[in-house]
Amino acid sequence: MSVEENKTVMRRVFEIINSGDLSSAGDLIADDVVDHDVPPSLPRGLTGWKQYVGMMRTAFPDLELVAEDTIAEGDKVVCRFTLRGTHRGEFMGLPPTGRRVSISGVDIGRFAGGKGVEH
Repeated sequence: MSVEENKTVMRRVFEIINSGDLSSAGDLIADDVVDHDVPPSLPRGLTGWKQYVGMMRTAFPDLELVAEDTIAEGDKVVCRFTLRGTHRGEFMGLPPTGRRVSISGVDIGRFAGGKGVEH
């Protein structure tokens, strides 16, 4: 896959997270994806990824993930992002606060065969 195609996959994954509709996640993410963000209490692979996104969307129902900058080389895509949402549900043991949050971060994804294989 080209660098541009990998960037497109990363953007589409962000769209899936924002929509909360995980039904097409398997088209973009490998079943055996290694995601270093998923808590160790969840299953590995795509199943755990989906559960983690579900937890985040339950805790932050208005969750919005925005790609601020995207840089790619070879099989890797780096994205500086901003995540925003209102804490309306329990998240990893923390009761809802009703507060609006804004988190900046960097994602590094590795791609093979048109799918994310590591994050």
